[in-house]
Amino acid sequence: MAEPRGPAVYTIPASRTFADALVDGILAEHGQDPMALARGMVVLPNNRARKAINDAFVRRAEPALLLPRLVVLGDTELGEEAGLAFDTGVADLPPAIEPLQRQLILARLIQRHRLAEGRSTDAAMAMTLASDLANAMDALTIEEKSLADVRDALQQESLTEHWQKATRLFSVLQDEYPRELARLNRIDVTDRRNRLLHATAEHWRRTPPAGFVVAAGISTPAPAIAALLGVIARMPRGSVVLAALDLGMAEAEWDAIRGAGEQRRQDAHPQYHLSRLLNGMGIARNEVRLWPGGVREPARDRAAIAANRALAPAEFTREWSRIPTNQRNLSHVSEAVFPTLADETQGIAIALRGVLETPGKTAALITPDRSLAARVAAHLARWGISADDSAGKPLSLTVPGGLVQAIVAAVSSHFAPSELLALLKHPLVRKGDEAERRAWLDGARWLDLALRGPRPAPGLAGVTAWLKGGQDRERKTRDRALAWWSDFALLLEPVEAAINAPGPKLADAVRIVRDAATLLAGEEAWRGHEGRAVSDLFDRLGAVAAGEPLAVELDTLPQLFRSLLDGSSVRPPYGGHHRIAIWGLLEARLQSADLVILGGLIEGSWPQMPSPDPWLAPVVRAALDLPGLDFRIGLSAHDFVLALGGKEVIVSRSQRDATAPAVASRFLLRLRALTGGLAASQLPMAGLARALDGVEGAAQRASQPKPCPPVADRPTAVNVTDVDRLKADPFAFYAQKMLKLSKLDRVDADPGAAWRGSFIHDLIEQWAKLDRYSAGGLLARLATEQQRDDLDPVMKTLWMPRMAAAARWLEDQIATQRAEGRVPVLQEEKGSFEFSGIMVTGKPDRIDRLADGSFAVVDYKSGQPPSNKQISEGFALQLGLLGALVEAGAFPAAKGSISNSEYWRMNKKGDQFGSLHRVKLKDEPRPLPELAHMHFELAVETWLTGDEPFTAKLHPLLAPFEDYDQLMRLEEWYGRQSA
Repeated sequence: MAEPRGPAVYTIPASRTFADALVDGILAEHGQDPMALARGMVVLPNNRARKAINDAFVRRAEPALLLPRLVVLGDTELGEEAGLAFDTGVADLPPAIEPLQRQLILARLIQRHRLAEGRSTDAAMAMTLASDLANAMDALTIEEKSLADVRDALQQESLTEHWQKATRLFSVLQDEYPRELARLNRIDVTDRRNRLLHATAEHWRRTPPAGFVVAAGISTPAPAIAALLGVIARMPRGSVVLAALDLGMAEAEWDAIRGAGEQRRQDAHPQYHLSRLLNGMGIARNEVRLWPGGVREPARDRAAIAANRALAPAEFTREWSRIPTNQRNLSHVSEAVFPTLADETQGIAIALRGVLETPGKTAALITPDRSLAARVAAHLARWGISADDSAGKPLSLTVPGGLVQAIVAAVSSHFAPSELLALLKHPLVRKGDEAERRAWLDGARWLDLALRGPRPAPGLAGVTAWLKGGQDRERKTRDRALAWWSDFALLLEPVEAAINAPGPKLADAVRIVRDAATLLAGEEAWRGHEGRAVSDLFDRLGAVAAGEPLAVELDTLPQLFRSLLDGSSVRPPYGGHHRIAIWGLLEARLQSADLVILGGLIEGSWPQMPSPDPWLAPVVRAALDLPGLDFRIGLSAHDFVLALGGKEVIVSRSQRDATAPAVASRFLLRLRALTGGLAASQLPMAGLARALDGVEGAAQRASQPKPCPPVADRPTAVNVTDVDRLKADPFAFYAQKMLKLSKLDRVDADPGAAWRGSFIHDLIEQWAKLDRYSAGGLLARLATEQQRDDLDPVMKTLWMPRMAAAARWLEDQIATQRAEGRVPVLQEEKGSFEFSGIMVTGKPDRIDRLADGSFAVVDYKSGQPPSNKQISEGFALQLGLLGALVEAGAFPAAKGSISNSEYWRMNKKGDQFGSLHRVKLKDEPRPLPELAHMHFELAVETWLTGDEPFTAKLHPLLAPFEDYDQLMRLEEWYGRQSA
């Protein structure tokens, strides 16, 4: 065995490109002998690092090169990768359990124990808790802590009742989970990795590899990793290369970071994880040397030093004043501040695009904000630049993942209109054949029109019943939709039956959703790298769910599948642009580019806020010496330091995020404070971002619309309900009668005033025509309607009882008046007559013959009737024009004069539901029909047979309806008419 030597531990400062510097040093030491290089081994932290180092070797391969073996430290097959002999026991290790299977096992255990405590837990919550529990268990395993250590820590700490319950359940589950693993002959991934690392360390301690071994870029301070790196550092031909260890930091500050003595450790410091790693390796910081490879540049060195000083613990920031000014001047780092997130996204894309104007120059965006990365990639795609986010994106944000979520949402809502239409219009549904897709969307649009308004009854049958019902005016739309819907409903009936089966399990839900996706989209659901990733998730989920009877509830399926899709990511296939890259923090650690943009430097994004641990209290984590919740902030800070060492750096942030003002990242604020402010970026990113999508000159606002069609084109027939808005808002009349436009109800809308009015009018009409105003008939119809499954809960519990009280008043009122000789003679019948050359049509709610032979016109109101002032000034002509039609003989069953015009209110007035409001106009000698006729003739002469323009909102206070406000672009001109 070779003689022991001092540890070979090096660091590459942030001012050098890590991958290139590492390869330079390896080639300088071993490149003279190609076979010696090929017998060597480079141990790396992850597959992305392996690709970065491989690319760096390729860049140096002149004319050709035999590469050393590149081994990934976290590989579950590390023993084979590292060349371990089978007599070390590695071959006898049980395989690692599938992470999804472990999550399902833990979720089942959580459900069972919480049920025993009297607390039911749905599958979605159980899976979320299981994920957090798995993370807590991994933290213990990585730090090589046992359940006994947890119990010892609990004896030392006093916890609140909440944490006591959580920790007790944690202990119980930790006892039961190993039995589940033994039953399956599996072990946890982290446990298996620890055993492999220890076996590798022991094997290399006894029998070092013949070739050189370089462990590079590894920063995880887990005991098993630290032990292996300690062995590598002391092997005859081994060395460890760390990234950006600060060798110039004062010893007092280093001790403060580590928490030496009584000092509290600084988990959020960028050097903390490296101090923890060195401690685990048994290496002092003064034993670490600079790696010989790479090119040093003064400006980049200053940036690395300044970044480390800027992120010093608070008590050491007083040393900033002693730093020479020339060491605080970061000439290659500039700052770009944007007013909004959209501007930042556009500006970054422009800066990346500008790099391509310089031959050979490369650029990269580094950001932990996946939304920002996706937006920048979309902007770059406008110029034909493929720069996919190498950090990947969760499956929930992919198109196939969206299809899965749309299916789950539709099924769990019992095919409610919004969720159903979102599914039918999904871009993958019937995508294959263009003609079939077009026909499919035509049918979906007819269904969209037919489902406007309140929600139908639940299920496919409820939608079918809704399409078969409705008023005559809706029949054409509903019949067209029904013809298309019937075939589709038959396809989904097996899906509905399966999901509504009693006690569905997760395996059933997975199978149903997968079958539904194939049924709707065919192979398009699983095509491409994103579709294959979703299919692979379903394969794994289906395989492990079959053995785990995890009960699911229908209404929690969307949350469950969203969490499952969020837990898996898909990375783009290689082949993006060779000079433009988008990296996450992990991918960027060992890579660099000529221009580096650090995007999204706001609090909550960089650094991201730590996720709480619902299982282990902070005091318990501290007692166990586990990394604190701020540990990841320290890793983000280290990534920030590494990125600032680039050749040219732009730090970027927006002043607002998507919803509110944003606070600059603490890292950026520290750097500004140290340097006295960063120079503004010389790239005109903000200006170009605004100019690219902006318009030249001042915005041209619309003026008040005043369409003036020829008199010959103006309407010659109107309904009395159309006339009411003619004087107040002529444009609304024009849009409705001439442009034939009407506002669509929202899909799945709350029952509004118009719907409630139609609802009660229809019931009263049925009571009048079918029941002949029989006593109790209207109340009976209301009671029947209240039992409908599709009735809105608010309508059922609040509005319907009020309507019952109003109906009781209505029945009593009619019965009393009939006893006094007043008889209803006409209900909801249409009549027409020509006034001033215009055919006027009306449909009164009711006409009564009074004892003296005259008639009363009745209009039912579920809301507030118009005021006397509105009526007298001609802004509410409906009731008066109906009286004029009666007196003109438009209704054969009611010929005579009008003596009463009445609004019967079906809502609350004072303490009573239902009231009668008889129109009596003060200082107006003319009867209402004559007054309405006069106002109508003036309106006809002005707008229908005259050439007056249809001016928008002529009397705004008397035109409260908003149906056409967007069409008239009201907000652009209202209030500026006098300007």
